Amino acid sequence: MSRRSRKEASRIPQEFAPVFAALGDQTRLALVAELSGGQPRSIAQLTAGSQLTRQAITKHLRVLQRARIVRNVRTGRENRFEFVPEPLDEIRKYLERVSEQWDQALARLKAFIDG
Repeated sequence: MSRRSRKEASRIPQEFAPVFAALGDQTRLALVAELSGGQPRSIAQLTAGSQLTRQAITKHLRVLQRARIVRNVRTGRENRFEFVPEPLDEIRKYLERVSEQWDQALARLKAFIDG
């Protein structure tokens, strides 16, 4: 890997920061897990079985919306939230590039030590 491509791979794109921040909360991770089943859910459905209030769930959903991980879908008079996988797919691809970069660096180190 060239020095330039290593430098590009090591830079974290700015659009990833809100996604990492949003996923850094246990409640939001649980909401993403709930929504990743593919079925849009209302705030009432997401609150059921939780000790959190609707207001608390709504705040967490807004953070996830700003990070583009969920979106609001209006169904009649009800708002439902659905999972949007694309931001996580982009991060996964980025982390795979970084992982490959580390694998190459470790291989070079091993070759140096063994050589």
